[in-house]
Amino acid sequence: MQLRNIDRHKVLIANRGEIAMRVMGACRRLGLDFVCVCTAADRESGHVRLARELAGDGAVHTISSYLDANEIFSVADASGATAVHPGYGFFAEDFRFARRVVRRDRPMEFIGPSWWVIRDLGDKINTKRIARSLNVPTVPGSDRPVYSEIEADEIASSLFEFQASQGIVDGVIMVKASAGGGGMGIEEVGDFNEFRSVFRRIRNYAKRNFGDEGVLIEQRIFDFNHLEVQVVSGRGGGQHVHFGTRNCSVQSTGKQKRIEVAPGFAPGVVSYTFDAARVLSEITNHSLAMARETRYDNVGTWEWIITPRGEPFLMEVNTRIQVENGVSAVISRVNGQPVDIITEQIRLALGEPLRYTQEDITFEGVGIEYRLVAENTANRFTPCAGTITRLGWPERDWLQVHTHVPTDRPYEIPMEYDPNLALAIVWGNDLAEAKARGLEFLDGLVLEGECGGSANEFYSNVEYLKAKTGKLLEF
Repeated sequence: MQLRNIDRHKVLIANRGEIAMRVMGACRRLGLDFVCVCTAADRESGHVRLARELAGDGAVHTISSYLDANEIFSVADASGATAVHPGYGFFAEDFRFARRVVRRDRPMEFIGPSWWVIRDLGDKINTKRIARSLNVPTVPGSDRPVYSEIEADEIASSLFEFQASQGIVDGVIMVKASAGGGGMGIEEVGDFNEFRSVFRRIRNYAKRNFGDEGVLIEQRIFDFNHLEVQVVSGRGGGQHVHFGTRNCSVQSTGKQKRIEVAPGFAPGVVSYTFDAARVLSEITNHSLAMARETRYDNVGTWEWIITPRGEPFLMEVNTRIQVENGVSAVISRVNGQPVDIITEQIRLALGEPLRYTQEDITFEGVGIEYRLVAENTANRFTPCAGTITRLGWPERDWLQVHTHVPTDRPYEIPMEYDPNLALAIVWGNDLAEAKARGLEFLDGLVLEGECGGSANEFYSNVEYLKAKTGKLLEF
């Protein structure tokens, strides 16, 4: 498939690692030219090698930081890029960056939602207000930024009292930076006497990292499952579809996802105390209602928590492509054909129409995505510094592996970034087959390394992933 007016588009990929590689693949499928960036620490990354293989040495530009917007724009101008794909992280949800892309003297296309959509949904409190106006259930707590300690104390006290009235002996509340995301700027508090110091700490963190002291105070819900709805919308905000749900409940102690499963529940296969099919329908309908209300206009994810009683609460909206987009894509079909969500994101951002409706989308089987990480899961998921000496896996027609780690030579893990090594996406006809294939992949995986520093053993999370596979989609 090629875009109209293709000759005027060149995409600057303002990211690194596997997401940069997947964006390159999408550009190739669409017939688009691209350039990428890398830092000194990333010169041996697979995304640099792939860019050179596909587009030559001129497609790689060295910068000092992925977070230096001026450097990004300098590369864009030098290379003649007409669009910027931010990937995830870095500038992906920075509305000021997105606004600058489209408003500068030499404007470009931002491959993501419009900057005002990112601004309006990037604030958790504003998102909660929008949700409540549509009768979308949200987590009990504040629905506007809290700056005053007196007001914060009143909210915290009421939430502890509410939990006590529900029979919760050891109540816990969450204190979050309202402009944060990705599990950052969040702390749990189980004692009202500790609340004020935590509130001050999060408020200072929010000001330092996001330029806004606004704090969100919410009830902590225990034993929940973390579900997501993958939404895709056309530019202009008039067309909206979903590519199903996924379950992201297997997470590190820092609330970073480690396994994702699509669809998000398995009604009739796993025993639930509630109507799981109804809950999946509810969160999907609520997510699409908010997309219509906000005139959402690209790829986005609505994140939910579901209690053991089947009560859904909206947490936030991620206005970007997510790491786990591929596990939704692997079960999705458009008019019977496979779909790539990153390709759709680029195509729609550059002005192409959606071309299909929800009725054209079907779902087949079950997908599982494993995040392979160099970390010590027994020691609070501590990152492992060192060198990957061997990485390999048996090829299967039901398996996709996305990695920036070279498989033909040693690779030093750059500790400037998260120690993510690879994503493996497994497909099966049903949950049982997907889990069996997942374990087959993990058992056949070769992942060896040498740990640097004072540690004498290389750590990865492979055994942890194996242990979690058996209980997927359960509470």
